[in-house]
Amino acid sequence: MSDKVQSPVSDLTGAPLPTERTLRYRRNLAVQSWKFALFNARILRMVLRGRH
Repeated sequence: MSDKVQSPVSDLTGAPLPTERTLRYRRNLAVQSWKFALFNARILRMVLRGRH
């Protein structure tokens, strides 16, 4: 008696695919560096304020 419980799986077949422009934006090193710097500045500001 083997009752396998299947975990829920999302059906992503209808999800939209990113455009070429979106993919270029996501892969752009300058954009990623800028986003990384902004994120780190936000985290640093939060830590310095002491309101986690």
